[in-house]
Amino acid sequence: MGAKRLHPFATSNLIAVEFSELKIARGIAEGAPMSYFANLTAGRIVLWCYLIWYLFFAARYFDPSPALWLTSLGLSAIIGIALVISTWRGKAALDGWQTFRLFLMPFCVSSFSALVKGRGFILVFSPSARENLIALGCCIAFCAFVAGAKLARR
Repeated sequence: MGAKRLHPFATSNLIAVEFSELKIARGIAEGAPMSYFANLTAGRIVLWCYLIWYLFFAARYFDPSPALWLTSLGLSAIIGIALVISTWRGKAALDGWQTFRLFLMPFCVSSFSALVKGRGFILVFSPSARENLIALGCCIAFCAFVAGAKLARR
């Protein structure tokens, strides 16, 4: 089980909230980042692959326009706050990584759509098969890395 921590506004007599999402921070702090990757669930691997796909195309079609990035930050703030409110569970707060992802995802979606607008993309796929294969290869390489970390753990 993950580490137990009280919600910042909780009193000592309330039930502690479990924060297992902090494995990456704890693993790096302990000098064991490989343990984080070895313990990734399938869902977390998919999220990492989404990030890899985004980073590949964001780098490929990068636009230094401040308006694009400020708009994406603004949308991220508005949508992120709405997502935090919609996922609030009473006295139990989301941990830092969950909250970060709720703000990161709208940022990535809005900036991705602005970067690839008018470039022939269908959903998240480039019109260039080569680009799609390179991005897919990066995701496969990450999955192989995680599989290696899982095997090394045993």
